[in-house]
This record gives sequence, structure tokens and C-alpha cells, in this order.
Amino acid sequence: MVALVLVLAAVIVAVVLQRRRPAPPTAKVWNIPAQLDRADFNEPSTPWLVAVFTSSTCTACSDVAMKASALISDVVAVQELEVVADAELHRRYGIDAVPLVLIVDGEGVVVRHFLGPVTATDLWAAMAEAREPGSTPEGCHEHGT
Repeated sequence: MVALVLVLAAVIVAVVLQRRRPAPPTAKVWNIPAQLDRADFNEPSTPWLVAVFTSSTCTACSDVAMKASALISDVVAVQELEVVADAELHRRYGIDAVPLVLIVDGEGVVVRHFLGPVTATDLWAAMAEAREPGSTPEGCHEHGT
């Protein structure tokens, strides 16, 4: 009987201690806009927009902006939006992490995005796939969102 009481007491102590353990930290979910108002950006009538949200204090941002600028053409506008210079657009679209690249169609729908550093190959493949679905080789779709 004494052993049963001791085991029961140990179980109760274990349950109490388990409940007192702090919950694991939650993962941050960054805001990625699903729609943009093309009138907020340069060249709103261009069929495609690559919006690159950056910060002057971000070391990866200038590299991402440079890679995105190679996409400029008659049908693709690229605009870098630095957090201080373009603070209102960062606030309006809830941008809370940079670098953020948005590939946006003529209606303002975000069809692809990259948060953080991106390779030129992944960025260019995403733009090609957005412009011409089915043009990206198998396996390339998994490198971005």
C-alpha cells in the first residue's frame, strides 16, 4: 500500500512539473502580400512587376536587387523599395522582413515570392514560369514559394 501511494505521488509530481514547463517558442510567420495595387508602383501598365523590398542595412538586399534588375525588359518592370525611402509602401503592404521579392502580374496578383537571399537561377526561372507556365524544368518549382 505504501509503494502504491509513493508511485501515485511520483506520478502527480511528474504531471505538475510537466505542466509547468514553458511552451516552446512559436515560429514567426512573415507577411507576404497576395495582391498589390499596381498604381502604387512605377510602370503600372507593364505586364509584369518584380517588387524588391529591401533595407539599406540588409547585406543580402543589394545582391537580391541586383539579380532582380537583370529581369528588366519591355514586359517586366523591376522596382526596388527601400524601407526608409519607401516606408509608406512597406507599411501599406505589411512588409516585416527583407529582402522580399514579389513577382506580380498585370492585375496585381502576387504569383511568386522569395523571402531572403535568392539565386539568380531561381529568380529567373520563377519569372519565366510566371510568364510562360510549363517552361520551367521539373524540380525547379521547389526552390521558392
